Amino acid sequence: MGRLSGKVAIVTGAGRGVGRGIALAFAKEGASLALAEIREAEGRAVAAEIEALGARALFVACDVAQRASADACVAQVVAHFGRLDVLVNNAQRAPLELVPFLQHSDETLALCMAGFLGTVYFMQACHPHLPKPGGRVINLGSAAGYEGLPGQAGYAAAKEAIRAISRSAAREWGREGVTVNVICPFANSPGWREFEQHDPAAARRIAAGRPIPRVGDCEADIGRAALFFASEDSGYVTGHTLAVDGGAAILR
Repeated sequence: MGRLSGKVAIVTGAGRGVGRGIALAFAKEGASLALAEIREAEGRAVAAEIEALGARALFVACDVAQRASADACVAQVVAHFGRLDVLVNNAQRAPLELVPFLQHSDETLALCMAGFLGTVYFMQACHPHLPKPGGRVINLGSAAGYEGLPGQAGYAAAKEAIRAISRSAAREWGREGVTVNVICPFANSPGWREFEQHDPAAARRIAAGRPIPRVGDCEADIGRAALFFASEDSGYVTGHTLAVDGGAAILR
């Protein structure tokens, strides 16, 4: 019996990177996975990986930034599996290049805020179906927000907005037994690999400068941390932000 046996989890943006890593970690602990992904080929590929592990998987084409799409996704998942226990809000959009604050356009801000809106939409759509007690919500934040990284103002704002609503929801939903927590990861995601190719020397410095001097693995490091928040082990933890980044941030 795995730690998530009999549970059903939705992971948004599960087609690659951190979302894929979390989905695989959950599947190996017995969860059934619903993969909400805008990239069909990638979403179906991860569903096939999960099924090869012997777990159940459902790919759902979804644009998280559209409320109707999020609502339809959740309805499809509940109809298919008959229940919903865990929500992981991972999907996020951001500019491919750093954008100075004074150059942030309406389009840049809208792109960045899509992930925040998706988090809101999925939390609202999933809440009625989550077990009370026992429901779990895991949202993804970023060091870009709490450190205020240059060139990422819009992305940072979106990620801090996600942390803000997570704290509010944690206080509102705690008496129902639904926990809401945040993970801020540093991992070998597609974005990080692109940065490594663009500036290998800087990438090496960033990784080596951490107390644990390496880049996190999307499944083994980030996925296993998410597993704690998804399981019964974290039943008395809510409203918390966990930096899974090799010790780069010591949050107070």
